[in-house]
Amino acid sequence: MEKDNSGSFFNYLPEGCRLCYKGAKMVLFVTGVCGKNCFYCPVSNERRENDKIFANERPVNRDEDLIEEAISMDALGTGITGGEPLLRLDRVVHYIKLLKNKFGESHHIHLYTALAPDKTVLESLRKAGLDEIRFHPPRNMLQNIGIYYRASVIEAHKMGMSAGIEIPSITCDFSGVISLLKEVDGFLNLNELEFSETNLAELKNRGYVPVNDTSCAALGSKEVAESLDFDKLHFCSSRFKDAVQLRERFKRIAKKSARCFDEITDDGTLVYGIIEGDCVSFLKEAGAQEEMFIEKHGTVDTAWWIARNLADDLKKIGCKVSVIERYPMKNGMVVEKTPL
Repeated sequence: MEKDNSGSFFNYLPEGCRLCYKGAKMVLFVTGVCGKNCFYCPVSNERRENDKIFANERPVNRDEDLIEEAISMDALGTGITGGEPLLRLDRVVHYIKLLKNKFGESHHIHLYTALAPDKTVLESLRKAGLDEIRFHPPRNMLQNIGIYYRASVIEAHKMGMSAGIEIPSITCDFSGVISLLKEVDGFLNLNELEFSETNLAELKNRGYVPVNDTSCAALGSKEVAESLDFDKLHFCSSRFKDAVQLRERFKRIAKKSARCFDEITDDGTLVYGIIEGDCVSFLKEAGAQEEMFIEKHGTVDTAWWIARNLADDLKKIGCKVSVIERYPMKNGMVVEKTPL
């Protein structure tokens, strides 16, 4: 069993997870409509039961929004999620074809569903280009999973899609799940149960508590996964999603979007200097090369070290000087602003 420093461990990693570990998977949220009302669902109030589309955190109003987001992070694949994506099957098929046509067959696409699609639906997904399907049965169906999902899982496997089960790591009878997966050489992904704004009350009502005061992971969730003996088990920790997955995605975006004077941090954020006031002539006289600063809306962005070295003289001519750290996306949130 392999482990990483984020607390995740695995005997086997599906291709979708391998790309996720690199931060190379774009998350395509195709709809918030679902209707299952699972008590552990972490989907935000903004998205839950709302028929909205997001690529990562970017709203998608046209196909170009999706393509631009994929390019911005140099995505090598896409994970399609919701809500329940298959309630918008035509939309899902359209986006799979769009991504495959734009980025080629090597652009790996996996999909999450709590439904048990029939052969016709699975054929439409496979024909569009879906590579991997992850079934997400509600907890009350796990004990008798063969009754509800066996035909779908087997059919997906026959069609050449990588097939598996992905659910929260919570106490339940896994014997039927593991038996089914062994039958089709499928994988089991267990996600550490997490507290969110929308599931907090439900988790507390069921007796769950956080691991500690600084963690959103539920106590005992990791131990459930550790107790199972299955060759194709992957446990994804809460910390991994924050400490690895998001950071690696930020790094990919930063490498694509950074200007020549931006510094990329180990967390994938961008650091640069900002000067408020009329300073372009001063910067040129001070020897700053034109590619090392950009003027916009009455301010100038430049290298943090240029701003720091010239701060005293810039303030003498009435300018305000700061160092900015922000997320690398377009109009990314400012993490920290330090006046000089």
